Amino acid sequence: MNRFRRHCAPASRQRGVTLIIALIVLAALTLAGLAMMRSVDTATLMAGNIASKKSTQSGADQGLQTGYWWLSSNATGAILQTDNTGAGYLSSVPASEPDWMNNANWANAFALNNGNPDAYGNKIYYLIHRMCPVPNCAPGATCNNNVNTCGTTPDLRTVSGDGQDHTKAQWFTLTPQIHYRITARAVGPRNSITVVQTMVRIQ
Repeated sequence: MNRFRRHCAPASRQRGVTLIIALIVLAALTLAGLAMMRSVDTATLMAGNIASKKSTQSGADQGLQTGYWWLSSNATGAILQTDNTGAGYLSSVPASEPDWMNNANWANAFALNNGNPDAYGNKIYYLIHRMCPVPNCAPGATCNNNVNTCGTTPDLRTVSGDGQDHTKAQWFTLTPQIHYRITARAVGPRNSITVVQTMVRIQ
């Protein structure tokens, strides 16, 4: 009768294999934990960046509103015929569109809060350009051999007498209104920058 004997590995060898497996599992858990920490840090950083961007957008909108308030407050008289760099106003538009991310193009801008950051850490500026090609020149006038033809829009609310025979001079009782461009910039924390523009005319 044949007898089979079962040979078992020594206990010392079994303990060695268990140690190796435990080390592999521990390393895998460590890598998973590090990956999770990095993922949480990235999500937190993205959320902070989005919040900073939203804050600068609100600040730039405030710059637009302040620029329009100044423009509408000085609509009468000849103050809009010449440059007023102290108020961030230029009586002509540049021949080519500036690079608004370049700080040098904001040298004549008006800084809100005297250039100090607001409650959210934003520094806000605005520039107003009259949509005319010739600086310090009345609309329609000739200055330095150049006719100052400004961007204008007729005020349709002044049209009256529909269906009647009128000459062209009688169609509009008010002069066409000049366009102005307001550009605002907000520089916030984390180097977040927002630039917004709007085209307006004084009502």
